[in-house]
Amino acid sequence: MISQLAGLNWVSVLVAFAAYFLLGALWFTLFFSKQYRISLGRENETLPNKPIFIVGPALCSLVITIASALLIYALDISSFSEAWKFSLLVGVGYLFANTVNIAINPNIPRPILYGIISGTYHLVGILIVSIILVTMK
Repeated sequence: MISQLAGLNWVSVLVAFAAYFLLGALWFTLFFSKQYRISLGRENETLPNKPIFIVGPALCSLVITIASALLIYALDISSFSEAWKFSLLVGVGYLFANTVNIAINPNIPRPILYGIISGTYHLVGILIVSIILVTMK
């Protein structure tokens, strides 16, 4: 599968990554800012804006995008229908489930709310990534 790296359309990877990252920025600061802060038990606080909170998610989104591109190419996914099915499998089976699993710890006061907000972001994000990657393949 790693041999697929050379054959990737890297422009599509960068476009998909940018869309995923931008979605995250909007999701957590504009669309669901209040709910996200509530899930963290910080509803009356301003969340910190340190570089790690921008660079870290960006790197993670890039890794997810590259891994998705590798799978899409290796599995020869080439239609919107297949991209949708791939997104549901990866989005629910890995990203959403893993996000909820991470949220279930003593440091997250509202783990289910956090899991729904963050997991849904990843599900929508991977759908956008998959559609861009397949469209530009």
